[in-house]
Amino acid sequence: MRKHIVAGNWKMNCTFTEADELVNGIMEQLEEKELPRETQLIVCPPLPYLEMTTDYANDSYFLVGAQNVSDQERGAYTGEVSAEMLESMEIDYCIVGHSERRQYYGETDAIVAAKVDRLLAHGLKPIVCVGEVLEEREAGRQLEVVKRQVEQGLFHLTAEQMQEVVIAYEPVWAIGTGRTATPEQAQEIHAHIRSLLAAKYGQALADEVSILYGGSCKPSNAKELFACADIDGGLIGGASLKAEDFVAIAMSF
Repeated sequence: MRKHIVAGNWKMNCTFTEADELVNGIMEQLEEKELPRETQLIVCPPLPYLEMTTDYANDSYFLVGAQNVSDQERGAYTGEVSAEMLESMEIDYCIVGHSERRQYYGETDAIVAAKVDRLLAHGLKPIVCVGEVLEEREAGRQLEVVKRQVEQGLFHLTAEQMQEVVIAYEPVWAIGTGRTATPEQAQEIHAHIRSLLAAKYGQALADEVSILYGGSCKPSNAKELFACADIDGGLIGGASLKAEDFVAIAMSF
């Protein structure tokens, strides 16, 4: 049975004090509620707060993820953070290929593939983001775009490596816009991704990979989205900045 995963991507938000209050709020919510079976909560704070968050996580019910990693192993890359560094901090997951990294920082599928390799080599689980922009959706190219991103970002992996990967489908036109893909639209892409995995690695492996939905997921629509056959959870942006909303989403299975 594949895991249900709810991962909170804080992006570039929160002062240190606000981050501390948010983590404490999440812990308080978790003390009051019992997460559904097979549900994993992941908190992905900004880099400066990783150590603080992992300190809390040791006594709580969530794992910690980073929001980005370098595609280089180590060396003269000012401002970058390596997978080796994240491993040394006992970070569990790391987001790669987020649409904002692709859009604002020019990350290509090849760079995403290299980052995935770095993370796996150091024992971290990548959360690999794929998804189409509005123009591609309106042109009916969403399946083609997602296929390219999945194949070029992941299909160099062995079956054993692929079992360590989480995929997040994020329709770029729904991120931070308040617009959400309908359950039918989201399920179509999730099923498409799983079929690509099945064709490459076999149905048994494809059925083990958790595929998350990202794009204005909130407590009011999470239950309907998570009820879809191939949606295994969410990569949560804005709603992860409110402890009550974030935990409520995790309770939606």
